[in-house]
Order: sequence, then C-alpha cells, then structure tokens
Amino acid sequence: MLNALEIVTTVVVGVMVGVEFSVAFVMNRILNALPEDSAQLGHAHGGRMLGAVMPVWYTGSLVLAAIWAIAGWHHRGTGLVVTAAALLILSVIMSILLLVPINNRNKTWTPDNRPADWKQQLNRWERFHYVRVAVIIAAFALLVTALT
Repeated sequence: MLNALEIVTTVVVGVMVGVEFSVAFVMNRILNALPEDSAQLGHAHGGRMLGAVMPVWYTGSLVLAAIWAIAGWHHRGTGLVVTAAALLILSVIMSILLLVPINNRNKTWTPDNRPADWKQQLNRWERFHYVRVAVIIAAFALLVTALT
C-alpha cells in the first residue's frame, strides 16, 4: 500500500509541476505575444480556469506527501518526503499571500475595467510564479529521490 501511495503522490505532484512549468514558460509567453486586449482576456480566462483547479491540486499534493511521510515514517527516504512536504507548504503559503490576490483581481478584468497598471501586476505575478515553480520542482525532485 505504501508503494502505491508513493507512486500516486509522485505522479500527482509531477503533473502539477508540469502544468505550472507550462504556464510559466509556454502559456504566459504565448499570451504575452498576443495583442493587448487578447493577452489580457487570455490571462483573465486562465486565471479563472486554473484558479479553480490549482488550490485543490496544491492542497491534495500536500496531503498526499504528508500521508506518505506519516505512513513511511520508519522507511528510508522519509526525511526527503518531509522536506518535500515542507516545500509544498511553502508553495501554498506563497500562493495564498502573493499570487492569489493578484490572480483574484486579474480574473475579473476586461479591456473596459482593467487598471492602468495591469501589465505590471501580471509581471509581478509571473515573477512570484517563477519562484513557486522552482519550489515545487525541488519538492518533486525530493519525492522522486525518496522513491529510490
């Protein structure tokens, strides 16, 4: 049973990392290359869509890592899993304090009501997102290492 938990946790976190990496290095670049109104509307739509899914994904990943750490407490690699869980906690805290407030504003914007500094706010979100992606990549790497 522990083996299945390890695999499920690693896959769930790995897919989350892939989605967030894609947002950072593919989707945002595509959206930013669009004409101004289209770029802003695309960011708002992405903020609504991923803003609904990612909290469950981040929380679920953290819960799975915590269960793995508890269930495998006396097994090799538990320290790596605990550290990965700590990094996932950090990513959730970063999300709540830094990224979600910007996203909550962004997802309501239209070309008619967006603030004058909307691009600066999205750039700030992107910078925070790059850091969060690095944090969850580190967590994923630790989980993969704990499998060996």
